[in-house]
Amino acid sequence: MKATVTITSRGVVTLPAKLRQALGLKADDLLIAETTPEGLLLRPAVTLPVEVYTPQREREFDEAEAELATVLAAREPAPAAAAPAPRARARRRR
Repeated sequence: MKATVTITSRGVVTLPAKLRQALGLKADDLLIAETTPEGLLLRPAVTLPVEVYTPQREREFDEAEAELATVLAAREPAPAAAAPAPRARARRRR
């Protein structure tokens, strides 16, 4: 689908409704604008949510990790006893 758009004096571009609907674009969606050898390319930007944790929640994570480490350590077999080092032989004098 092709459409002609106009840039206002403030640099605002309005995409026609049919184009927005065809692409599933909504108000406040972000687009990436990049130049290509063919001209200007507009494509949807991918955004990911970011979680911010309180200090209390970070402590809960630390406690859970410590508990998991304890459980995993209890499951591991005891390390095998190290084999005794071979004794050095005494040298004979001739």
